[in-house]
Amino acid sequence: MAQERVVPAENVRLDYAQVLGVEPVYQTLRATRTEQRCDEAPAAKPEAAAPEKDESRWSRMVSSVRGWFGGDDEPEQAPPVTLPTVKVNCRVVPIEREFQRPIAYDVDYIYKGVKYRSRLAEDPGNRLRIRISVAPYVTPSQPTASGP
Repeated sequence: MAQERVVPAENVRLDYAQVLGVEPVYQTLRATRTEQRCDEAPAAKPEAAAPEKDESRWSRMVSSVRGWFGGDDEPEQAPPVTLPTVKVNCRVVPIEREFQRPIAYDVDYIYKGVKYRSRLAEDPGNRLRIRISVAPYVTPSQPTASGP
């Protein structure tokens, strides 16, 4: 007679275990962004530029006509230009940041006096719902079914 293979049924029920401790498992992330940084440095002092006089014929003629009508002998000069004494150097620099986020939780819990540890996706709180499964252990050499 051919031997039939019998798979024992699993007995399952749900219960609660007492949580002893929860440790978050972190993932470290790195991000780089760019930021503008400016430094102030003393500017080089410009050499004093001598006022240029335009001595062309046209300039001399306009000056003499001004003189006849009561104008100044010297043409008006623009006020001197003042250059800033501080030079600002700006550049773009990369800023690297590192931060952590929890990705899982290692949970220690006790059920019927036995301690267990599991990695879970969420923090379970004080109680952890567990699945209890009981099935007979059948060794491979032991016959699983007997004929009549």
